[in-house]
Amino acid sequence: MMAGSRERADTPRELLDAILTKSKKLGRSAAIMDRDILSRIEYVCRCISNRAGVRLLMACMLAKIHRPEVDPRKPYTEIGGKDCFSGRTYDEQHLSGFITENRLPCNSTTAFLTPALRNQDAVLTTRTVLVGRPPQVYNDTLQLLDDVAKGRVSAEQVLIDTLRVLVLVRDEKEERMNTLVAALRHGTDALPPASEQIVTLLRQHLACRHSSRLPVLIIAAAYSVAEKQWGESAKPLRGHLAADEQTGAGGDIEVCLTNDQRVCTIYEMKSKRVSREDIDRALQKIVACKPRIDNYIFITTDSVDVEVAEYAAAMYERTNGTEIVILDCIGFARHFLHLFHRLRLRFLDAYQLKVLNEPDSAVNQPLKEAFLQMTGDVGRDVG
Repeated sequence: MMAGSRERADTPRELLDAILTKSKKLGRSAAIMDRDILSRIEYVCRCISNRAGVRLLMACMLAKIHRPEVDPRKPYTEIGGKDCFSGRTYDEQHLSGFITENRLPCNSTTAFLTPALRNQDAVLTTRTVLVGRPPQVYNDTLQLLDDVAKGRVSAEQVLIDTLRVLVLVRDEKEERMNTLVAALRHGTDALPPASEQIVTLLRQHLACRHSSRLPVLIIAAAYSVAEKQWGESAKPLRGHLAADEQTGAGGDIEVCLTNDQRVCTIYEMKSKRVSREDIDRALQKIVACKPRIDNYIFITTDSVDVEVAEYAAAMYERTNGTEIVILDCIGFARHFLHLFHRLRLRFLDAYQLKVLNEPDSAVNQPLKEAFLQMTGDVGRDVG
């Protein structure tokens, strides 16, 4: 354990860098001998469906190391007292850059704005109910905070093993991805996949769990490779969970004419049937758009209701020239791939790049690996 005066003298970033160095030297050897505590750290670090727990844990441990007098269970200044602290400040100001620079498998945003944590203002005890899934990630995190507060383990030991496991997860993920990508490399004489094979690949990918971000990437990939032919380009994508009201965007994808920042087409993605209420909300957005847009396009992974499609078509006159249409995602992809048949491999490469570059909070690791595996299977089928 570092000396108390040393902890106060070092900045939070210096502490993080020093602890990361220690964790890397340990490799697969743990700093903590208690198997129960270690198993909790392993679970929180490896829970891919909820990354709030690990950032909460890291922020509280960093605060405890930096300011030994604080209680790691009190990351809210509203609690009051000399032993509370702002967990969000430690998370955003000190952890965010550190996580990004070291490519650690954590969310890119603070844990303290997630639904489970943003409205808390009390001590986080083992009896605190944090609503979220899976419950175990919160239960284990709260127990770890209690373990440190009660002196069963030190904050430095917990942070060392947390970073050690995160580095292992990062390296394991990168090794799997490199292996899968390497398996996709074929000889120059290999037969490229047909457009219909790519359509099947996209359909299978969309059928995977947690695939709600994929339709956005399909449309964005299409525009990225056919920008010259269309004379239109898609604006940079917004965050997966960013609300239109927060970002000022009209929809999930905004398309501009080439060399013109005026938005001419808006895409909105739906994982369910588009309803008349969806059309009415789109109409409100269209009225608010200045200057007026040409098209508002719904892309759905569900079936298209004929009556709703007719209702949407009837809006052309009401909007004085803006067309609202509903397209199914696979239908869009099929038509695009056959219309631009010679661009199909560029589209597949562009889609793969977008999938792999998305943060895990938008496209999780199993979904990325599934796509690479499916693409490899297609290559073997036509090879």
